[in-house]
Amino acid sequence: MQLNKKKRKSIIVASILTAMLGGGAIVWASDHGDAPAVSGKTTDITDLYVFQSPENNSNLVFVGNVQGLLSPEATKTAAFDEKTLLEFKIDTDNDNKEDLVIQCVPKNGKMYIYGPIKPATVGTTSSTINSDATAVVDITPYTATTPTVAKSSKGIKAFAGPRDDPFFFDLPQYLKIISGQATSYNNPGTDALAGTNVLSVVVEVPKTMLGPGSTINVWLETKQKS
Repeated sequence: MQLNKKKRKSIIVASILTAMLGGGAIVWASDHGDAPAVSGKTTDITDLYVFQSPENNSNLVFVGNVQGLLSPEATKTAAFDEKTLLEFKIDTDNDNKEDLVIQCVPKNGKMYIYGPIKPATVGTTSSTINSDATAVVDITPYTATTPTVAKSSKGIKAFAGPRDDPFFFDLPQYLKIISGQATSYNNPGTDALAGTNVLSVVVEVPKTMLGPGSTINVWLETKQKS
């Protein structure tokens, strides 16, 4: 299966930040404001998080969030687009080119996880899925009281479904700062994203599947099937 990029697609790059394979560092990047051609689309990325599993320090957790600023009412009908691929790209040798990918594709109420695996193609032009799924998880509905988490025989854990937006941003105070009405943020601030949701894909993998190095660079892309 090959998925070609849209004319405009969302990419969050966190390659200048480093996820420590042997430590507890957290990599994050957020992009809640986009151009009209991207904003509100199924390809619209809001967050990328990479961190050591709090339950198993031998694992690394990758979180990709899309379709941000969903109200509770909109979340009831929000769904992953079956034509949209969410792809974590992992650079293991610090050359800013992906050496491994984790590909996530929704279909018939399930999220299929492929990888970590060496990509068939490198770069943003297209992506090809040429392996068997390493994990499959039922997409958790908004009405569920507990999230559905799947664990594969290879030690990969996965979740997919709506979540409260985890990113905190004091937009009112930010606007005051850039307009010269204030010089610093308040503590505590006002979370402008409170009450909004995202669609989230979470993949936890053993660090041994990410190569022998001590660091990785990570970025996140979405592509649509042509």
